[in-house]
Amino acid sequence: MRCDLTGKVSLITGAARGIGQRIADRLAANGSVVYYTDLSADEARAAAAATPNGRGLRLDVTNAAEIEAVIGQIVAEAGRLDILVNNAGVNTFAHRVTIDQFPREEWDRILAVDLTGLYEMSRAASIRMRAQKSGRIINIASIAGLVPLRLQCAFVAAKAGVVNLTKAMALELGPHGILVNGVAPGSTLTEGTRKLFYGDDGLFRDSVQRMLDHVPLARPATVDEIAVAALFLADPENSYTNGHILVVDGGWTAGYAREF
Repeated sequence: MRCDLTGKVSLITGAARGIGQRIADRLAANGSVVYYTDLSADEARAAAAATPNGRGLRLDVTNAAEIEAVIGQIVAEAGRLDILVNNAGVNTFAHRVTIDQFPREEWDRILAVDLTGLYEMSRAASIRMRAQKSGRIINIASIAGLVPLRLQCAFVAAKAGVVNLTKAMALELGPHGILVNGVAPGSTLTEGTRKLFYGDDGLFRDSVQRMLDHVPLARPATVDEIAVAALFLADPENSYTNGHILVVDGGWTAGYAREF
């Protein structure tokens, strides 16, 4: 997929690897100046170095002062901010347990990044976008925010919050020329899911086939397949999609199950 993002300035959170990096790469390949941000400045710079349009910066989405400083720096350098992709997110590996056993500190850690961090990023970016009367905010949610999954209550709650926050932001910001949409990936092949499912020593390797039995395409997504969806939502010609959650899950949530 190709679109013309020449002259656009983008900020991607969690862009040092995985889905975030591929979204950043896609936006840069289509002409945008892209700020790759991540907790590690070195890793963000390394990811950005692959494209002449890339810039790498450290950014902790749980730190409101750091968010304001980074967005201020981007606007000072580039003159504007056109596209924000809220991709940074975490889940739990060690605490795949029912809610009665789920630790409060793990709940707080996940909500701080996945939901409150997205709020802080969107709030700071939308101030600049309202001033320029245009912008795109793309939130990376999950099918877990649409169809709850077991043993990850904090992640499910955070992503459900992302889904409805996306819609609320679309209502509020649409009149100011800012389109807000989300992407809800199904299971996607990343470093994290290799540790959980798809690697030979994955924690839940024995159950991966049972999960894929509910996916008509019978495989996880690639990160590039998720990035294409984000690029579609960023495309200037896609000018009437607002408040939408684009599900990219191979048909998982369509209700398909091979054994039924």
